[in-house]
Amino acid sequence: MSSMVQSVDWLAIAPPTITAAVGLVVLVADLFVGDGRKALLGWVSVAGLAASALMLLPLLDGDRATFCLTGDTQLCSYTADRFTLVIQLLVLGGALLAALLSVTALKDADKGLPEGEYWFLLLSSAAGAALLPASRDLATLIVALEVASLPAFALVGIKHGDKKSSEAALKFFLSSVTATAVSLMGVSFVYATTGSLYLTRIADRIQHVDGQFHTLAQAGVVLTLVGFAFKTAAVPFHFWVPDTYVGAPLPIAAYLSVVGKAVGFSGLILVTVVAFPSYADVWGPALAALAALTMTVGNVGALRQQATRAYSAVRLLAWSSVGQAGYLLVPIASAAYSKDAEKAIGSTVAYALMYAAVNLGAFAVAALVARTSTLNRISDYRGLYAKSPLSALLLGFFLLCLAGLPPGIIGLFAKVTVFSAAVDAGLGWLAVVMAVNVVIALFYYLQWTTLLFRSPEGEAERHPVPAPLTAAIALTAVLGIALSGAPQLVLRFSATGLF
Repeated sequence: MSSMVQSVDWLAIAPPTITAAVGLVVLVADLFVGDGRKALLGWVSVAGLAASALMLLPLLDGDRATFCLTGDTQLCSYTADRFTLVIQLLVLGGALLAALLSVTALKDADKGLPEGEYWFLLLSSAAGAALLPASRDLATLIVALEVASLPAFALVGIKHGDKKSSEAALKFFLSSVTATAVSLMGVSFVYATTGSLYLTRIADRIQHVDGQFHTLAQAGVVLTLVGFAFKTAAVPFHFWVPDTYVGAPLPIAAYLSVVGKAVGFSGLILVTVVAFPSYADVWGPALAALAALTMTVGNVGALRQQATRAYSAVRLLAWSSVGQAGYLLVPIASAAYSKDAEKAIGSTVAYALMYAAVNLGAFAVAALVARTSTLNRISDYRGLYAKSPLSALLLGFFLLCLAGLPPGIIGLFAKVTVFSAAVDAGLGWLAVVMAVNVVIALFYYLQWTTLLFRSPEGEAERHPVPAPLTAAIALTAVLGIALSGAPQLVLRFSATGLF
C-alpha cells in the first residue's frame, strides 16, 4: 500500500509562505507594540516582502514541484517553474513598492488607519497573489484567487468613517463575489465532465467528453473564464475600478492596479492555455472581443476625465489601467490562433512587467502630490516642474512609457511585442483596433505630461519628500530607465516555460 503522506518542498513554497508568516507576526506584534512605535510594523512588512522576493533566487536553477498526487509525480498542485517565478517577482515587487508607499500614507493618516490590520491584510493578499501563478489545480487556483481578493476588499474600505471608501469596498465586494460564484459554478461543471481538478489532466480529458456532456463542458469553460475576466478588469466586468481606486487609500489603488491584474492574468493564462487548449475555438474569439472592447472603453473613459474634477488624476489612472488590461488580453487571445502559444503568452508577461514598473511609478508620484493636494485633480499637477523638477520629469517619463513614446522605450517595445503577437496570429483587425487605441491614449497622456511643465498658478512651494516615498519613486525610475536601455531583457526574462 502506497503512503498517503506527501513530502513538502519548503524551498519551492518559500515566497508565499514567508509573506503569510510575516503577516501573522505583524498581526500578533500589533497587540504588544505601543502607539509610538507602530511604524516598526511597516518596516517589518517591507523586510518580509523583500525576503520573500529574495527567496526566488534559489529557485532559478530548475523547475520544482510539490503537493503531488501519490504515485504520479506529474500531477502536482504547486509548481515553481519559470512562469511562476516571473509572476511571483512581479507580485512581490509590486507589493513591496505598495508597502513603501503605505509607510508614508499611514504616517500622514495620523492614526486614521489601523496599522496592524492594514499590514496583515496587505501581506495576506500578497501571499495569495504569490500562490496563484504556482497553482496547477482548479481548487488551489480558486483558493489563491480568494486569498488575494478578500483582504483587498477590507483594504479598500479601511478608512474609518469615510463614506467614499465604504461605498467603494461594497461595490468591489459584491461584484467580486458574484464573479467568484460564477467561476465556482464553471469549475464544478468542468470537474463533473472530466473527473479531475488538475489542469494538465483536464486538458487531456476534456477533449474526450461524451457527446451528452459536451454542452456542460463548454458552459464550464465559459463560466470559469468569466471570473478571471472580472479580476483583470475586462469590460464589461470593469465597472468597479474607478470608484474603487478613488475610495481606497492610494497605495492600495496602486497595489490593485498591478498585483490585482497580475493575479487575474496569470489565472486566465493557466485556465486557457494549460487547462482548456482544446477549447481555443471558444475562448480565443471571446478574449479577442473582450480585448478590443476593454481597450476602447478604458481609453475613452480616460479621455473623458475633466482636469478640474476631484480625484481626476486617480480616475484617469484607473481608466487607463482598464485600457492597459485590453492590451494585456491581446496576446492571450492570440495564443488560441498561434502556432507558438508560449511566445504569445511571453508577450503578455513582458507587457505586464513593463506596465507594473511604470504604473507603480506614476502612482508613487501621485501619492507625493496627494500629500499637499488632497483632491488629487489633474489640474493640481500644473507647474509640478517648478515645485519638484525631478518628480515632474519622472512622472512625464512614466506617462510616456504608458503611452509608448520615446524616451519611454520600454513602453514602445512592449506595445510592439503585443502588436506583433496579434499580427502573427492572423488577428489583423485586433491589431488595427489596438493601433487606434494607442493614438487615443497618446492624447490624454501627452495632455497630462505637458501640464507638468506649464507655469504654476500662484507661488511654487517646495515640500520635503519622505524617505519611503523617495525610495519607491527611485526604484520604479531605475527600473523604467534600465529597461528602456535594454528592453530585450524583458522578453528574454519573460519566456514562460509553461509548456
